Amino acid sequence: MMLLVVSLCAFILAYRYYSAFVATKVLMLNDKNITPAYRCNDGREFVPTNKYVLFGHHFAAIAGAGPLIGPVLAAQYGWGPGFMWIMLGSIFAGGIHDFITLFASTRHNGQSLAVIARREVGPITGVATSLAIFFIIIVALAGLAIVVVNALFKNPWGVYTIFMTIPIAIVIGLYMFKVSPGAIRSASIVGFLLVIGAVVTGSWIPGSAVADYFTFTKDQLSVILPSYGFVAAVLPVWLLLAPRDYLSSYMKIGTVALLALGILIVQPVMQMGVTTKFMDGGGPIIPGPWWPYVFITIACGAISGFHSLISSGTTPKMIEKESQSRFIAYGGMLTEGFVAVMALISAVVLAPGDYFAINTPAAVFANLGIPPVELSRLSELVGMDVAHRPGGAVSLAVGMAHVFSSIGGMSHLMNYWYQFAIMFEALFILTTIDAGTRVARYILQDMLGHYASPKLGETSWWPGILVTSGFVSFFWGYLLYSGDVATIWPLFGVANQLLSLVTLSLGTTIILKIGTKKAYAWITAAPLAFLTVTVVWAGILNIETYSKTGKTLNEIISIVLIILVGITLIDSLRKWAELLKTDHPIGMNTEVEPVCQFGDTPPNIPS
Repeated sequence: MMLLVVSLCAFILAYRYYSAFVATKVLMLNDKNITPAYRCNDGREFVPTNKYVLFGHHFAAIAGAGPLIGPVLAAQYGWGPGFMWIMLGSIFAGGIHDFITLFASTRHNGQSLAVIARREVGPITGVATSLAIFFIIIVALAGLAIVVVNALFKNPWGVYTIFMTIPIAIVIGLYMFKVSPGAIRSASIVGFLLVIGAVVTGSWIPGSAVADYFTFTKDQLSVILPSYGFVAAVLPVWLLLAPRDYLSSYMKIGTVALLALGILIVQPVMQMGVTTKFMDGGGPIIPGPWWPYVFITIACGAISGFHSLISSGTTPKMIEKESQSRFIAYGGMLTEGFVAVMALISAVVLAPGDYFAINTPAAVFANLGIPPVELSRLSELVGMDVAHRPGGAVSLAVGMAHVFSSIGGMSHLMNYWYQFAIMFEALFILTTIDAGTRVARYILQDMLGHYASPKLGETSWWPGILVTSGFVSFFWGYLLYSGDVATIWPLFGVANQLLSLVTLSLGTTIILKIGTKKAYAWITAAPLAFLTVTVVWAGILNIETYSKTGKTLNEIISIVLIILVGITLIDSLRKWAELLKTDHPIGMNTEVEPVCQFGDTPPNIPS
């Protein structure tokens, strides 16, 4: 309970004071500026969207596996290191990272991070950033998807529930955007009830005549998920992506609030210590010592480079006012940090033997010498064998179900709570996969349009949309199909945080350009300096591990990413030295390219 109260108070104070300081004194947000949602409104990618709906989409897109799975896996070291990093990282690194990216992309007419880097720093950084982002997002999508695969294989109830959220989202999207625009409240209520209905009716699937239609192997799911990503990247943003993310986000926030209430009521004992014997390395889940691996394992729960792809991807194309970026970006990151705290608590309330039995293969667990305590009983209560399902998703679902079922009169509903938690986790991850695949398509189109053919860069040209979406989905699908948690997650962690270095360095450049005080650059420069040392060291350790285990592709990707990010940082240092010689703000370079692809007339701009 202490962790819950401390984190909630800290996040509220940080939003009220720190983010307000950044918004007014550093970034100087101005609602008189017309946002790209109105300036470039095309009814497909650029669509003015209610700030609460957009918060839902943005939060759903950024809050993938990281805040759920990362803290659970990092619990290997105890709850202490993970809790401290979630708190400090969310407030001083992740929130600022997301906030300044959304601000910059909005000022640059919704352009991608790579385009902004090319404009603000230079062509070398533009090329390096484009390549780094593309490789990083591919690895990130594979890392997120592997968690869903491990949670849903041979789980027809869970697969049915997740499948049903797709037609539900399409119906709600048609209603909110076409049938009755602005009817957010009624659409939200109906959508929520339908999703809950999908969980309840899912209990009829196991053992029924249609169970086989919803029962898949890991290999089959590794093909289905990239196929879904392709479809989500191609369809108009209002039809599937925005309503699905909106519905799932409030389901997520509601579940986290319910979990927080359950923790307050039950007050479970944290059975994992502040630290464990694996602090110095040798752990069965994460291969190395707590530093640097806690920081790359928790990933999105504290800071995530992947967030910059959403903050410079779909969200800036839909935001109505500049001032809303504080609520959407900084507020969204703090909400995700709170989710990460809840996930950490759910993991450490399990007995250490049960926690490790769920999160490790049988052969690895047999050598730990830590006996399980309630594993058989937990499996019986949730209606399936939960042992040796590594990846964090299952142990988190068991921990959440354990808390919920401990509330008076709910012990007989633990199997429902478990499947609800699996749906909760899968929705987190799938909404990131659909938005991430779409953003990767934007990035690939940006690169091809700039360096190959301008036609390929047009987001309204169907051949370009289909080809780039297909290539992106196949690429991350191949990594998913050929990998596992032990090989993908450390690579994802380093790749994800390397992208945050690129974003923070760009943020430092922007503050030096627009700020009234150049000293404000430390807001991004301080976390950048800490993370550069931490993440690069983790990458080097990963390369050593991949070299020993014969994971050549992972090794090559790691080396290439470190080199690309290194080029970006060196080029940024050159730019900073140039900017520090000036005594006055010079502004961002937002007029290098056309305002938008569809003309400069801003329709339906609010007064």
